[in-house]
Amino acid sequence: MRVIEILKAKGDSVYQISPNASLAETVAQLVKCNCGALMVTDRERIFGIITERDILKSIASQDRPLSELMVRDFMSTDLVTGQPSDDVNSIMGLMTSRRIRHLPILEDSELAGMISIGDVVKAQFDLLCHENHYMKVYIQS
Repeated sequence: MRVIEILKAKGDSVYQISPNASLAETVAQLVKCNCGALMVTDRERIFGIITERDILKSIASQDRPLSELMVRDFMSTDLVTGQPSDDVNSIMGLMTSRRIRHLPILEDSELAGMISIGDVVKAQFDLLCHENHYMKVYIQS
C-alpha cells in the first residue's frame, strides 16, 4: 500500500496557519479543524509545522499568554516529509522512529497532503481486515 491511497481515502486538504499568527489563534484553529497539527505557510511557501506538542512546550517555557506568543517562534522547521509514492510500511517505521504523529506529504516540492499516525494505523487495519476476509473465504471454500 502507498501513501497516495491514504490521501485518496481521507482527502488532500491540509489545514494551515501563518507564521505571524498567535498561539491562541493556533489553538482555536486546531480545535475548529479537530486536528493535531497545522502547516505553517504563507499559502505559497512552507515554513514549518506547529503541533499540539509544540504548543505544550511553549506553555512550559514561557510565562506569557498564548495571545502574545507567535507561531514562528515555536513551530518545528526541521520537517520530516513523505511522498505519495512512499510505501506505508516504511512511513510507519519513519514516523515511529522519529516520534512524529503528523507527516506532510510533498510532491514536486508542493504540499500534496498530510497524514497522521492514526491514518496509517487505520489503513493497515483496513488492509488486514480485507486480507483476513479473503483468507477465511479461501479456507472455507
